[in-house]
Amino acid sequence: MTLPTAPAPLPVAPPSDCPFEPPIEFTALRAERPISKVSLPDGSWAWLVTRYADIRAILGDTRFSSDTTVHGYPLSGMTGGPSTQNRGFIRMDPPEHTRLRRMVTREFMVKRVEALRPEIQRLTDELCDAMERAEGRERGGVDLVEALALPVPSLVISLLLGVPYDDHTLFQRLTGTLLSRTVPDAEREAARVELRDYLDELVTAKEADPGDDILGRLIVEQQRTGEITHDEVAAFAALLLIAGHETTANMIGLSALTLMRDTETAERLRQDPGLIRGAVEELLRFHSIIRNGPRRVATADIEIDGHLIRAGEGVVAAVPSGNRDESVFADADRLDVQRPNAQHHIAFGYGIHQCLGQALARVELQVVLATLLRRFPTMRPAVPIEEIPFRTDMSIYGCHTLPVTW
Repeated sequence: MTLPTAPAPLPVAPPSDCPFEPPIEFTALRAERPISKVSLPDGSWAWLVTRYADIRAILGDTRFSSDTTVHGYPLSGMTGGPSTQNRGFIRMDPPEHTRLRRMVTREFMVKRVEALRPEIQRLTDELCDAMERAEGRERGGVDLVEALALPVPSLVISLLLGVPYDDHTLFQRLTGTLLSRTVPDAEREAARVELRDYLDELVTAKEADPGDDILGRLIVEQQRTGEITHDEVAAFAALLLIAGHETTANMIGLSALTLMRDTETAERLRQDPGLIRGAVEELLRFHSIIRNGPRRVATADIEIDGHLIRAGEGVVAAVPSGNRDESVFADADRLDVQRPNAQHHIAFGYGIHQCLGQALARVELQVVLATLLRRFPTMRPAVPIEEIPFRTDMSIYGCHTLPVTW
């Protein structure tokens, strides 16, 4: 395959015949042009980095900035533009990033998250009970996204933040707009304003009556001592609310569909439940649902694998490509739930911006997938795979709906 010299658009679409695969262009790029220019929708360009080692080098180097206000940052719709208003700490660099992230790190430590496992199991069992009682299973199937994949992480993050779960339809609607790659900028900005206003009211109410939850503790321990402001608490809420349900929900849907189609692997996991932890790591590697980043901008001239990236030039780290790098993961396009090095994937990023909630995501995926395998051994898609609406229009990949029967 001959690759073009002019910047091509950023690859985001899976092959038409295989919705589980990352963009087909990545294979040739890793081999021939692992660091290449891509054009962005706003008319600018950035470097696309496709090899595992190069991606880790960039994400682990703080000279590559996550600050969207730095000149040259490769903006996308979901970054919210260059404004400094209500930026989450993931859009900041040290020392501000370090200071703010440290305030919530303890909330997502492994020991604390493991203590939530019984509650996550209880919620999952209740939702599965409701699925078993659902009418219409034989007629058109039950939507696994609506019935289980979205509610589990939404219920958990609402509980942790102290956000009323009754409001989940609101924040899921707004999140869907913010993460869409196809809605007009004006519609996305309107959703951003609506979410900001909702969270402003929520934080105001919690300032008067803080609960025993993450936002309540931020208000009592940091806001009241003057370390952060009202707006910064609202920014924490926005970041954790969106990140806390959207990514995990889509991983649940894709993973469940993968195991429904791979009956041999599903049966192996049923026979040996101890494999589920490794299976989750492999599914995270295999799917890599963040399809257009993460993104950085160089703040100095930096050489990566013999290639000079100059200060002010943007970078898009193609994590799905890195996780299919054959030099790291043998037979990388094959799902192997006993892969010995699956845990070295970069689905959660790498470096100081590595996903804060990864321990929570792991537990939710382990609990939900193990429960589905145990309780619904004959679950299968209720429609041909060609009729499942995949999220090719969204920044986070997955299924819009997933009708299943059993």
